[in-house]
Amino acid sequence: MNRCVVRGAWCGGALIALAAPLVAQTSLSIYRDGRVVVRRTFPQALQQGRNAVALRLEGLDPATLFSTDTSVSVNSATVRYPSTSSEVLARAAGQTLSFVRAKGDTVRATVVRADPPQYKLPDGRMLLSPPGEPLFPAELVRTTPEAQLVLDASRARQRTDIAYVAQGVTWEALYQVIVTGTRGQVSGTATVTSQNLRADSAEVQLVAGAIRRTRQPKSEQESYAVDGVASRGAVVALQQALTTEEAVGETHVYQLPGRLTIEPGVPIATALFPRSSAPVAQELIVPGVLPWRGWIGQTPELNRVPVQVWYTIKRAPKTAFGDRPLPAGTLQLYQADSSGRVQLIGEAANDHTAPGRDLRVQSGDAFDITAERVQTDYNQEQLPPLRKGLPNRQRVTAAYRVTITNAKSDAVTVDVREARFGNWKIIESSVPPEKLSSTEMRFRMQVPTGGEATLTYTVQIES
Repeated sequence: MNRCVVRGAWCGGALIALAAPLVAQTSLSIYRDGRVVVRRTFPQALQQGRNAVALRLEGLDPATLFSTDTSVSVNSATVRYPSTSSEVLARAAGQTLSFVRAKGDTVRATVVRADPPQYKLPDGRMLLSPPGEPLFPAELVRTTPEAQLVLDASRARQRTDIAYVAQGVTWEALYQVIVTGTRGQVSGTATVTSQNLRADSAEVQLVAGAIRRTRQPKSEQESYAVDGVASRGAVVALQQALTTEEAVGETHVYQLPGRLTIEPGVPIATALFPRSSAPVAQELIVPGVLPWRGWIGQTPELNRVPVQVWYTIKRAPKTAFGDRPLPAGTLQLYQADSSGRVQLIGEAANDHTAPGRDLRVQSGDAFDITAERVQTDYNQEQLPPLRKGLPNRQRVTAAYRVTITNAKSDAVTVDVREARFGNWKIIESSVPPEKLSSTEMRFRMQVPTGGEATLTYTVQIES
């Protein structure tokens, strides 16, 4: 059996001492739910047959470890995680350590055993509790996970390629739209934030898509999260170069420019596409009152209803903005005030958006445009069955009045919508309804400056 070990290797029966640590290449694919596919390439040659390799791997879950080289398989993996105080105390049994009791005050004692705690003082007396905070020799403390791997290679290889799934890095997409009239300037960034994973000079990809998760991480992997991350100052480094994108399976992968150093608590933001100009359309919508299923209730009280504000950002094909799939995230809308200062006027979540599809989001509710709805009539009646043996049918007829008030200095267009599953229809209305689909109807209302407009309509539902 040929055996090669990183940092000190048996190869052909001889021990080879490495003069310097081997430098590994790291590539990370980061998912929105915190999963990270870590790919590491070590300049460690493998001989044909069995090879024993010792590696330091951040965030390793040994159950997910595999070789990306199809000629190499993982025979076994033993992982030891960063040391805890109790573990190092157990390893220090029989050694004499210094213990800090106060600033400038230390005492030496021999660790007899860690559990139950037993310490022997220089004068021979015993302590059954720690005499202070122990100072450990560096050689007793593991600072990163250490993996002892046994790899089987079907042929000699010039390097060692492995991959595994880690936890603790997330990313989010955020889009800003500065609205000016009927157009908007659109920009987008992806921000990567690590909770406990570190990587130096890593190639980073962001993966967008609906990836199911069935396996939860092992608790021991999460037990060595970096202390104090929440209290660290967050430094956002905005990369100037743009990402590239490609479809892989049913996901989209965004390659970030250059190589990045990932540190816990330090976000890194990268532009997703060049700033683009796109048409923007605003819609004002009064949502319907009909229940999607079930019976209409008798509610004669006057109800104030919100006037929803919707924006559609058009994505023309054959443009950098229109042809790019957009990962799900948050969309913020801004508009300049009379002094030219941009103000946040809306924020909404957006789903994954395929190339060529427009972005349509509800940003909030209108301030100066209000609506009130009241049920003006209600009737419920029994109908004979359609044929013998079937139950009786029921018919509900309800009439509504919607009053829309406009306090703006401009006239506005407001849509009143009703959506309902099953057999229903508008039998009478003051404004002709427009059928948007088999389940939704729209009344388009013109509301004058400083005035109001009233809509009346009657709905009939049979069951």
